[in-house]
Amino acid sequence: MCTCHRRSFLLAGLVLAGAARAPALGASEEAFVAAAFRMRDEAVARGDQPYGAVLVQAGEIVGYGPSRVVADRDPDAHAERVALRDAQRRLGASAIRDAVLFSSSRPCAACETALAEAGVARMVFGRAATDAGRPMRRGG
Repeated sequence: MCTCHRRSFLLAGLVLAGAARAPALGASEEAFVAAAFRMRDEAVARGDQPYGAVLVQAGEIVGYGPSRVVADRDPDAHAERVALRDAQRRLGASAIRDAVLFSSSRPCAACETALAEAGVARMVFGRAATDAGRPMRRGG
């Protein structure tokens, strides 16, 4: 088993009830957290809400998401959904399987549902890289 799959397997086991703190980050995961916060800074610089996210698949960023709620006058343009839509456009697929979302804060229930429906495998949020586990469908 390669290191990335072993790490994913170990991290998946950490999620018991709610979010669990991930073990020490590898250099690439630190870079993904930093990229999510760069998206947050980009959103703030444009006068938007202070949220950012990136979607990673096979060790590469495939979707970038600064919040665009204010800029697009779209209440659904949360950073996580912007990153998901960007990845879907870039990859030409609605399902983004085995991807990991890195975001500046915990995704809301609507974003988590969208991520679950797209097949995203895991969510990591905040500077401390809190592992929120697999996205779940929320609400009614």
